[in-house]
Amino acid sequence: MASNKEPFVNLFKSSPLNDFLIPFRKAQNQWVARYIIILFAVIVRTAVGLGSYSGEATPPMFGDFEAQRHWLEITIHLPISNWYYYDLQYWGLDYPPLTAFHSYILGYIGSFIESSWFALDASRGFESADLKTFMRITAIASELVIYIPAIMMYTKWMGRYYNNAPSIDQTIIAAAILFQPSLIIIDHGHFQYNSVMLGFSLMSVVYLLHDYYAMASIFFVLSIGFKQMALYYSPVIFFYLLSVSIWPLSTNFNILRLITIGVATISTFIFLFAPFIYAGGIEQIYQILFRVFPFGRGLFEDKVANFWCATNIIIKYRELFTTDQLKKLSLLLTLIGMAPSCIAVFFKPKKNLLAWCLIATSMSFYLFSFQVHEKSILLPLMPISLLLNEVNADVISMVCWISNIALFSMWPLIKRDGLWLQYAVLAVMSNWLMGNLSWIRKFVSLLATYKLT
Repeated sequence: MASNKEPFVNLFKSSPLNDFLIPFRKAQNQWVARYIIILFAVIVRTAVGLGSYSGEATPPMFGDFEAQRHWLEITIHLPISNWYYYDLQYWGLDYPPLTAFHSYILGYIGSFIESSWFALDASRGFESADLKTFMRITAIASELVIYIPAIMMYTKWMGRYYNNAPSIDQTIIAAAILFQPSLIIIDHGHFQYNSVMLGFSLMSVVYLLHDYYAMASIFFVLSIGFKQMALYYSPVIFFYLLSVSIWPLSTNFNILRLITIGVATISTFIFLFAPFIYAGGIEQIYQILFRVFPFGRGLFEDKVANFWCATNIIIKYRELFTTDQLKKLSLLLTLIGMAPSCIAVFFKPKKNLLAWCLIATSMSFYLFSFQVHEKSILLPLMPISLLLNEVNADVISMVCWISNIALFSMWPLIKRDGLWLQYAVLAVMSNWLMGNLSWIRKFVSLLATYKLT
């Protein structure tokens, strides 16, 4: 992709992020600035982690924190053939295989520190301060390994080949993405590992930008293999890879590229599922798919800010339609919503369209698909945050508005977790860092001037 010939315009010039990092502009190497924003990101996540978490002191099921802890427990104590069958009435494993392997590694490490944290069945509902610290550290470490490097790589490519951003401005944009409040409050407050799935997906996009299609395929399969919600991005990834391999048919049909992509994709799936098949036979795949896609849960979950939940105030869908009818209706509306972006990325596989098309498809899934919950907004928010690389004030304003609305939509969940203080501080901090609160300073100045006159 040819570089944009227009000079870069720093749209964060009046923001505290810019004020913090601009002194490093003259440095030949920006590693110090990157180190500072990563360290600050870790400090903020650690501070959020000092608060409560999902299901704290709320037996008998507790919450997502207990679910994640329980998966560490069962994966280190049970044979792999039992992982997706064990105690399904409690917190049975219901994420794809890579999450199970991730849980096994973390559980293996944790059991060396303190075996009682993950004693089979006996540790159910365990809530010691040491365990909480360990689990919080695993969430931060997981984000440091994949998600943060992917952001750095994406903004570096955009600065070099798209928006002509100098190194320090690339770092400022990366910092703005890193302090997206919704992901912080969910992964490090409520407690989950969404950053791993998002990191694999973003790394796939980075490899698409570099034209490494096999690596992009591998990383995207890994994102699906960690959390099935990465399928929100799959239509765009599929049609982009298909397009660069066959379109236009007369001049660009690259059979070797198509085969390479196919082999990379299939091989990665085999790598993820082979241990289960070897241990328990082909029925393991059916059990995993049954657990991963819970169609029996219903159209939506709790107070999710999507189309079905919003209009359910007027139209009682679950009373008027059967579950099968609702599945078909949600599928139809989801396909209609994503169709334009899929068509666009197939006929015009431009790299600067990737983020926009990912937003359109993931938002279609969020608004119209079956079984959506509050945390699903993190999927559209990731590519939306990437638009901070656009040299357009209107686009950046739109990103800020959507980010604030998404955070607001999570309030019922965060309130239930007792994280109202962390929620409020993150909301103010993220807007302040972006320069969205500069109007307060101007208002105070005007008020002072008025009083003096």
